[in-house]
Amino acid sequence: MRRNLVGGLVAALVGVALAAGATAPKVHVITFGKWMAVQWMAGDADDKPVTLKIRPLIVDGRVKEYVLGTPHDVTERLFVVRRAFRMNDALPDDSAPRWQWQRGGWLLVDRTTGRVSAINLPEFDVLYSAVSWYRDYVAYCGVSEDGGKRFAIVAELNRRKAVLKKALTGNLPDDAAPDSACPVPLWQRAPTRVTFADGSTEKQTFSIRGHIVDIVNDEEEE
Repeated sequence: MRRNLVGGLVAALVGVALAAGATAPKVHVITFGKWMAVQWMAGDADDKPVTLKIRPLIVDGRVKEYVLGTPHDVTERLFVVRRAFRMNDALPDDSAPRWQWQRGGWLLVDRTTGRVSAINLPEFDVLYSAVSWYRDYVAYCGVSEDGGKRFAIVAELNRRKAVLKKALTGNLPDDAAPDSACPVPLWQRAPTRVTFADGSTEKQTFSIRGHIVDIVNDEEEE
C-alpha cells in the first residue's frame, strides 16, 4: 500500500511538472548582428550609389530581417526599426539575378512573442519621407501617390487613420533628393507638440492630445 502511495505521489508530481512546462511561455531572444556597409541606389541615380549601414535582426538565432538606423523603444515590450531588403533588378533577358539593396518601411517587433510585423504608415514614401518617433507617435512628411503633393502627417501605432494629415504648400520637385519631403519634424513634451517645416522659414506646430490635434499659434508658442 505504501508503495502504491509513493507511486501515486510521483505520478502526480510528474503530471504537475509536465503541466507547468506546457503552460510556461517560450522565452524569445531578439538580438542584432554586426553592422555591414552596402550600396543603395537612390531613385534613378544608378551612377551615384549611397552607402548604407545595415545589420541583421535575429530572432531565436535566425535572421528575420535586415534593418538600418537606430531602433525606437515604444514600450518595454515593443520597439520599431526600419527595414532594408534586396530587390532583384534583373531584366527579363539577363542571365542572372541583379540584387540591389533598398530601404523599406518600418517594422514593429514584440520582444515577448518574437513577432516581427510591418507597420502601415499612411502616405509614407520610402525614398522621400524622414520620420521622427515619440512614444507611439510618428511624424513625417508624406507624399501623394502621384508624387506631387506633400502632407504633414502624425500617425499612431495600431491606428489606421492618421492623427494629423495636413497639406503643405509647394510640390515635390522631380529631382528631389532622398529624405527631402521636409526636414525631420521636431517633438516636444509636456504638452506634446510637433513642429513641421516646409523647407522654408515657415513652420507649423501642432498640439497632440490622444487622437485630437490643435494648431498652435505664435502667441501660444511664446
